Amino acid sequence: MARLKDIAEQTGLSVNTVSLALRDSPRIPPDTREKIRLAAAALDYTPNYSARALVSRQTKTVGLLLTDITSPLLTQVARSVEQELKDLGYVTLLAASNGDPKEELRALATFRARQVDGMLVYPHDHSRLDHLRRLRVGGTPMVLLAGNCEGDVDVICLDEQAGALRATRHLIEAGHRRIGLVDGAYLRGNPAKTEGYKEALRAAGIEPSPKLVIDPEGHSVGHGHRAFARLMALAEPPTAVLTANDRLALGGLRWCQEKGVAVPHDVAVFGFDNIEYAEYASVPLSSVDYPSDDLARKAVARLITLISDRDQSLLPELVRIQPELILRESTRSRP
Repeated sequence: MARLKDIAEQTGLSVNTVSLALRDSPRIPPDTREKIRLAAAALDYTPNYSARALVSRQTKTVGLLLTDITSPLLTQVARSVEQELKDLGYVTLLAASNGDPKEELRALATFRARQVDGMLVYPHDHSRLDHLRRLRVGGTPMVLLAGNCEGDVDVICLDEQAGALRATRHLIEAGHRRIGLVDGAYLRGNPAKTEGYKEALRAAGIEPSPKLVIDPEGHSVGHGHRAFARLMALAEPPTAVLTANDRLALGGLRWCQEKGVAVPHDVAVFGFDNIEYAEYASVPLSSVDYPSDDLARKAVARLITLISDRDQSLLPELVRIQPELILRESTRSRP
């Protein structure tokens, strides 16, 4: 591999000058920097980041842990995070837990072994965060992108409870009284959407019915298709359904199309996350918007601040981004 010394010999300059030029130091004239860059390219020079890390105590890498690599939403978040970090000179290491606590621990251990400067984490269970607290207390800069860990670890997330509450309230205001929910996350420590749904119903004087809450046992379009079949088979089926994500809602729309159930005349459907496919569904899907770019920007900015705070003097923050409703044909008001 080419070294700084090789570039210096080819250009007739000092190693220190070459090093400064490759770091775009304003101390080196532009024409000299260009000469050095051309020589580096000709020699196929690659910076030795391991050596840099020994000096700066930073590897310029950040670990990003997702829960589901197949989720269109999380793919968009990963893209936004990677772009934000790249603009700041960082590389993203990506891992997924796939909802498995052992896989989550393994991914965190890998990040630590690779000596990442910080971590951005979607925890698989929002109620079991002790292992993440220990990492944060131990000095690992970390920001959670979901969950409620107030006072222990920084959290920057969408207020999912508020999103579910507003979506359910919209359905109530549209004239619906029997509103179903397709969400099994409350069984796995993530109750925010279910709590928001119940809160809106009770505020309207409607007692939530356990029969109308279905665990889809997964997050895919197929899981949504099967969940709608169960909901609509009830003796008194719902006239509106809120789903925990848009993929579940898309499966529900497909089931309705197959069975001749008109949306929104027979049943209104409200999704969550506002992924790209929602707008182009067979019936354009209303959804709770997930501002992935805004969340990524805020989370990365906070993480870089924590990385720079080597004395760990900053107290953890909890930031909940308030959601907006994107209303489309699938929830048009009932006559």
